[in-house]
Amino acid sequence: MSFLADHPPASLLAALLAVADRAAEATLRFYGGEAGTRYKADRSPVTDADEAAEAIILEELRRLTPEVPVIAEEAVAAGHVPETAGGLFWLVDPLDGTKEFLSGNGEFTVNIGLVEAGRPILGVVRAPALATSWYAAEGYGAYRRDREGERRIAVRRADPARLVAVASRSHRDAETDAWLSRHGIAETVAAGSSLKFCVIAEGRADVYPRFGPTMEWDTAAGHAVLSIAGGRVVTVEGEPLGYGKPAFRNPGFVAYGGLEPFPA
Repeated sequence: MSFLADHPPASLLAALLAVADRAAEATLRFYGGEAGTRYKADRSPVTDADEAAEAIILEELRRLTPEVPVIAEEAVAAGHVPETAGGLFWLVDPLDGTKEFLSGNGEFTVNIGLVEAGRPILGVVRAPALATSWYAAEGYGAYRRDREGERRIAVRRADPARLVAVASRSHRDAETDAWLSRHGIAETVAAGSSLKFCVIAEGRADVYPRFGPTMEWDTAAGHAVLSIAGGRVVTVEGEPLGYGKPAFRNPGFVAYGGLEPFPA
């Protein structure tokens, strides 16, 4: 039986949105000011905002679902990796898009995703500087919430002659450009962090190729929102992108909205 059968998605999402809001407020205390930036062993940046947001999320997830292990980016970097053999676990990126955060362009997010049996079944993506959240759960649907209220979202029906791709603002590479050219995609919009999944989920773009390195906590929440909105995320070989992989590392993948995946 699915975890969501015993934990009604509406009430669980409401609690998680409140957690994400608190974490977002924590990041904004450092936004545009001294963020205490330093670099981890892999040379990726981490700030006081990452750690403040993660502390809030970890505390609240342990209170809400003490039986579910939490894989969180900064905790993993510090060597704290709980056992996930049961197949049910949270994936947390307290501040996805640290480069966007530091540049001041607002395209950073707080991500909380729930994985069951290798699939993301629930996700909350909060964009603190944009005052917007995207969230979804299986059996509940996918939604956007902003200053104008809440609305249900879904991928759009793609026009093969007028496809729009979304690509990383800070991590676009030659392989991505070659893939876009090979598939005849002339229009591309740039976005940071997990916002790329959300842009497709709400019907503003059709496809997002990503061949550079990502971790599962980077993608789980956005993947959940997109898949529940009617899209899919597959590896470059065309297989569904799964979770619980060694070291939580993702291979290259392509996220699709309302169109069939291209041949590998």
